[in-house]
Amino acid sequence: MKKTLIALALSSAMSVSAFAADSYTIDSTHTFPSFEISHLGFSIQRGRFDKTVGKITLDPVAKTGSIDVAIDAASVDTGLADLEKHLRGEEFFDTDKYPTITFTSSKLKFEGDKLVGADGEFTLHGVTKPLTLQLDHFKCGAHPMTKKPRCGANATATLKRSEFGMAKYVPLVGDDVKIVIQVEADKD
Repeated sequence: MKKTLIALALSSAMSVSAFAADSYTIDSTHTFPSFEISHLGFSIQRGRFDKTVGKITLDPVAKTGSIDVAIDAASVDTGLADLEKHLRGEEFFDTDKYPTITFTSSKLKFEGDKLVGADGEFTLHGVTKPLTLQLDHFKCGAHPMTKKPRCGANATATLKRSEFGMAKYVPLVGDDVKIVIQVEADKD
């Protein structure tokens, strides 16, 4: 009898925590991962990706959650059609062979009640490596127009593109790439 009560208590506690996390769908009209890279040492060039989808779960009470994001590599946008064609080619993103860039995480980082980062796996050009996103902005609340719950953040990270098999023109075109992701997501 005692074992049955303990098992029942544990299973109900586990099911409560399983339902405590909220699920969010990324709003692709307000989420644009971008990058910054040195060009011949003269300037910092920027580009972004126009198509991003994904899901985020968040349980601020338990300080847990997950991120699952997919970026369409062919949606690279620099404002220059010829450069975008070059970036989609074999020397850089090789989008025919590697159409998707992903970030997945089940290790969200909190300072007190504030979400400040995520440790995860980043896949680019067919190579997967650990990556830590740092958040310098995070907010959840009711969207002022739709009145629906929404969360938003600004995340940054830096990686070496050569570690992902994209070493063409290093060091003339920088090896260090800063990633900046502004993201908004609606509660499901």
